[in-house]
Amino acid sequence: MTTRTSVDGRPDGMLSPHDRGVLYGDALFETMLFVGGSAPLWPRHLTRLADGCARLRLPLPDLAALAAECAARSDGIARAVVRVTVTRGVGERGYAPPREPRPTLIVTAAPAPVVSPSWYADGVRLYECETRYATPSALAGIKHANRLEQVIARAEWDDADFAEGLMCDAHGRAISATSANLFARIDGMLATPSVERCGVAGVARAQVLSGGDVVVRDIGIEELRSADEVFLTSSLRGIVPVAAIGATTYAIGTTTRSLQAQWRAQGWMI
Repeated sequence: MTTRTSVDGRPDGMLSPHDRGVLYGDALFETMLFVGGSAPLWPRHLTRLADGCARLRLPLPDLAALAAECAARSDGIARAVVRVTVTRGVGERGYAPPREPRPTLIVTAAPAPVVSPSWYADGVRLYECETRYATPSALAGIKHANRLEQVIARAEWDDADFAEGLMCDAHGRAISATSANLFARIDGMLATPSVERCGVAGVARAQVLSGGDVVVRDIGIEELRSADEVFLTSSLRGIVPVAAIGATTYAIGTTTRSLQAQWRAQGWMI
C-alpha cells in the first residue's frame, strides 16, 4: 500500500517549494500509531503539539479538522502510522517569520512498520553514537522538524546487529536513542534522562511517567552501564528491552516485562 498524503486537507494538494518547513525546517510534527481508526496516545500527541506551537509561535491547527483528516487518511488500515506536520507556511525570503503566518498542514498515513518479535522477546543492541546533542537547545523537548542531529547519528552505523543508537549530550550524559526515549533501572529506582536541555519529550515516555515511581534526572554514560535493566519507549514500537549498549549487556527485567504486558493489553503494541 502506498502512503496516503494530504496537504491542507486535499489529497491532491501540493507543497510549495517556498514553504518555510522545506526551506528552514520551520515546522513541527507528530508521528502517531492508529489502531482500528484511533490513536491510543492522541491526547498526549495534542498536548505536545500545542506546546510546540506555543513555543514556535505557530497557530494551532483546528483540532476537530485535524482528527477528521487523520481518520480519513488512516481509514481501512488496521495499524497505521500517521504523521502530522505543521509548517509556518510560505513567507518572504529570509529567516524573519511572517507576521500573520498561514500554516500548512500535511498528513500522511501508511501501514505501521512491522517490529521483529525478537526485539520484544530478546531485546536490542544499541550502537554508541559519536554525534552529540547540542546543549542547551532552545528547542529542547518539542518535536520540531529539524532532526539533523539524529540523521547524522543514524548515519554512523550500517550494521543490522544494532537496532538503535544511543545519543548523549556534550557532557557525556545519556539522553535517548535516535528515535526513542530511554529508561533505566539503577540501584532499584526507575529513571529517565531529563530532556530540558536537549532531546525530545516523547509521548510514550510521558505515558510511562504518568504511572509514577519514575525519577527524571541526569544519567551519565558510566552510570547507565551499571543499570540493572534498560528499555526504550516510542509511540510506534511501544516498550523495547535493551539487551546491550556497546559491550555492556543487560538482563531484561521485571519492570520492562510488566510494561510490555500493560501495553499489549491496551493493544498499543503486538
